[in-house]
Amino acid sequence: MKKLNSLIAAATFVIALPQAVFSQEMSFEEYNPTSTLVVPGAEIKQAKFRFIDVHSHQRDMSVEKLGSLLKDMESLNEGVMVNLSGGSGESLKEKVDNIQKSYPNRFVVFANVDFEGADGGEWGQKAAAQLEADIKNGAKGLKVFKSLGLRNTDASGNRLAIDDSRLDPIWAKCAEMGVPVLIHAADPKSFWDDMDSDNERWLELKTHPRRKRSNTDPAPWEQIIQEQHNVFKRHPKTKFINAHMGWHANNLGKLGELLDEIPNMNIGISAVIAELGRQPQHAREFFIKYQDRILFGKDSWNPDEFPTYFRVLESNDEYFPYYKKYHAFWAMYGLNLPDEVLKKVYYENALKLIPGLDRTLFE
Repeated sequence: MKKLNSLIAAATFVIALPQAVFSQEMSFEEYNPTSTLVVPGAEIKQAKFRFIDVHSHQRDMSVEKLGSLLKDMESLNEGVMVNLSGGSGESLKEKVDNIQKSYPNRFVVFANVDFEGADGGEWGQKAAAQLEADIKNGAKGLKVFKSLGLRNTDASGNRLAIDDSRLDPIWAKCAEMGVPVLIHAADPKSFWDDMDSDNERWLELKTHPRRKRSNTDPAPWEQIIQEQHNVFKRHPKTKFINAHMGWHANNLGKLGELLDEIPNMNIGISAVIAELGRQPQHAREFFIKYQDRILFGKDSWNPDEFPTYFRVLESNDEYFPYYKKYHAFWAMYGLNLPDEVLKKVYYENALKLIPGLDRTLFE
């Protein structure tokens, strides 16, 4: 009887425990508290100046879709969208034709090259010839996906390095035709690091396990990054836009050294605004120093996410939330960039690099 009474008493105690005790059992993925900090600031839903998004991806470029996109662009104050998923051949031509039939000054496409199976002989010349045809059909540049360096293999089944000399005719053709190359190489360095409690991208790797890399899958991060720098240096007349700030947004000192060393390298800020928003003073100094080399880009098309970019670049707000926890579990701060710098980042630098854009949109 005494034992039964003890059990009843224990059960009563558990039932009487406050709910807060039970809520202690929570995973890191679930823990995402709302800040209680009250500071001045407000969401910026529309960019201060018209901007060019040099890093967008649109599979559907039908006339109907372009009309829908334009409505969102107007709400954001976006002047020109650069669709990097232009494809090649007839697919690209169809996209350009739809643009010309609907909104010829608001959309442009970049061509893509299929690097899979590259070999010696005339492969590079043929690829360059197709690229030339795509440019004549309306492409304004070349977009290189991260598959080059990560997944593409040559005709012998070996990893195709970004600086493989068989690809040189492609980079040379872009210089000849006066169009830029926007290149995404590798991924954040943390994807190659040990997946442990010290890894800032642990949550992203847990929720997206296929993003994990290693020195043998397929090669060290440093090697892949160096391969693209080798290409930049070997083709000084070709204009390169290094997507995602070359994955050095978390080390702006190193990125500055690279910009000083490689004068034909420019950088886009797509998908790395979270890195800039946690170092506002250092990032502001960097943007002012390299204001002629930085271009606005977003990457994934989600109009609801653009205001975070505007707020980081334009405001001096403190401690406001980022929209994707697995990218950044920290808060953002505004860089409060001067207007002359904002204009260059938003549109002037893109106008210099991408041929044929309508400058009157930004007057």
